[in-house]
Amino acid sequence: MSTVNPQPLWQPTAERIAEARITRFQAWAADHHGAPADGGYAALHRWSVEELETFWKAVTEWFDVRFTTPYERVLGDRSMPGAQWFPGATLNYAEHALRAADSRADQPALLHVDETHDPHPVTWADLRRQVGSLAAELRALGVRPGDRVSGYLPNIPEAVVALLATAAVGGVWTSCAPDFGARSVLDRFQQVEPVVLFTVDGYRYGGKEHDRREIVAELRRELPTLRAVVHIPLLGTDAPDGALEWSDLTAADTAPVFEQVPFDHPLWVLYSSGTTGLPKAIVQSQGGILVEHLKQLGLHCDLGPEDRFFWYTSTGWMMWNFLVSGLLTGTTVVLYDGSPGHPDTGAQWRIAERTGATLYGTSAAYVMACRKAGVHPSRDHDLSAVKCVATTGSPLPPDGFRWLHDEVRHDLWIASVSGGTDVCSCFAGAVPTLPVHVGELQAPCLGTDLQSWDPSGKPLTDEVGELVVTNPMPSMPIHFWNDPDGSRYHESYFDTYPGVWRHGDWITLTSRGSVVIHGRSDSTLNRQGVRMGSADIYEAVERLPEIKESLVVGIEQPDGGYWMPLFVHLAPGATLDDDLTDRIRKTIRTQLSPRHVPDEIIEVPGIPHTLTGKRIEVPVKRLLQGTPLEKAVNPGSIDNLDLLAHYQELARTRP
Repeated sequence: MSTVNPQPLWQPTAERIAEARITRFQAWAADHHGAPADGGYAALHRWSVEELETFWKAVTEWFDVRFTTPYERVLGDRSMPGAQWFPGATLNYAEHALRAADSRADQPALLHVDETHDPHPVTWADLRRQVGSLAAELRALGVRPGDRVSGYLPNIPEAVVALLATAAVGGVWTSCAPDFGARSVLDRFQQVEPVVLFTVDGYRYGGKEHDRREIVAELRRELPTLRAVVHIPLLGTDAPDGALEWSDLTAADTAPVFEQVPFDHPLWVLYSSGTTGLPKAIVQSQGGILVEHLKQLGLHCDLGPEDRFFWYTSTGWMMWNFLVSGLLTGTTVVLYDGSPGHPDTGAQWRIAERTGATLYGTSAAYVMACRKAGVHPSRDHDLSAVKCVATTGSPLPPDGFRWLHDEVRHDLWIASVSGGTDVCSCFAGAVPTLPVHVGELQAPCLGTDLQSWDPSGKPLTDEVGELVVTNPMPSMPIHFWNDPDGSRYHESYFDTYPGVWRHGDWITLTSRGSVVIHGRSDSTLNRQGVRMGSADIYEAVERLPEIKESLVVGIEQPDGGYWMPLFVHLAPGATLDDDLTDRIRKTIRTQLSPRHVPDEIIEVPGIPHTLTGKRIEVPVKRLLQGTPLEKAVNPGSIDNLDLLAHYQELARTRP
């Protein structure tokens, strides 16, 4: 693997390396905590996992984390699950997120952009004032530390204010995007029993208005624990009976009061995609998210007060929470509420230009869609402010790296990152001081002992294995909601290798220290005893201009055989004739191996995804094995349920 791309696509200049915050951190940590002064990132990473407690102590000092009660030690118990971080300490996440208001009161904390693409600033002073006013009103409504507060909101400033006000009072935030249907929202919110619901009357997407008042009424009926509903009139409608007006709750000029909570006090609940059952309600802590995001955003993403941070996301995806944490570094956060491709595929590049984004994050799927659509970002937009384009959601194919390099700028830091909702962070990805190689993530992240293991638990280099993390991370879940004995949490990550986090991805750790992601291991393809990830097949097949998207599954047959169909969603005007079928097979045979060639290539009207845009392989596999639809998939987790009927019919009619 390490010899595939011997020459880097991009190399940071000596000046850029010297100016990077991670370089300054390493020099400071060498002086104060015995970190290696030489050896660059590799030496710093080794120290960060071998001296885990010293590393995280250094992070809290470097970023001046304000502990109102000091911690007894950094790590009280390092077992997984159950690691206890900074026992005895108290602090508040929202207090840290608003610290820049003291020095940058009139500067924009948020830039809100809708489908007009005109940025609307919210200053640090106004953000702090609104959070103060809303936090006082939440306390007046009886919201106490530990109470859950929910949002059915798009990516708008009100969502950020509501999250920070909830954290300020010690409440537990949870949100869903308003394109989620009632069942999807209730599958999530009913688990955590919120006492307050913030909601819009509707949203705008793709140039159209979408009224959600009937769904809001259903949420109110089906969430009996609600004490208050707060109406945000995005479409200009009046508040329904009994609802409070957002403007009334945020009008006061009130300094925020920050509840000082234990380090491991719940901050928010995130949800797994829940394709095959109720979504897992993942609880992360105020302190754990604070220190993990300071490390990730301040060191790996190299963000500071002069930066503008734009990531295309919705409030139903962990990247929204990660985006909001840009405030911790004093960065201006760009909130885009709208379709990623309206009025045309290049929309996100226009937003990056209009907002002066220095770090622009998006999905790998969007990059590949731009490539297929013939978008020319740097020709059509002034992207001179953009220092880094980051991608996640799925592995960025090699062609995506080359396209960004050619079409945005040759001197562009491309950061393909990989992590998960489970930790609301990255295991591997951005390092501003390392080269970028095509198809590879730059390195494992600091404090993360990322390894690739074979089934017996032996570490591998330059070979495909299971992604494992052998030491605790502060942002790992403190628990799942309604999992009193921790059994669901344990079986999700720790059943395969006791005491070690198994994430469910295939990865290769290369001998030069970079990382390659091959896709989910829980939807493994296993041909003739050789395991492979689906991402490699997608990357090869979707280079063909006729293929819009694809999905591959491997199905064990009752007779001991193995059936591996490839489903293809064709581009407009394309036909799955013998010529295209032969080219697909030849592409896979020559670029991957004869073992990867599918048994059948089947045209489908579309590829189903989770609500956060990930292809759903396991439910399709279950349908094709004859599992009834209602048992194979949680309908509320799928973007287009009608598509699954096609796969169900295929299972019924297949001989």
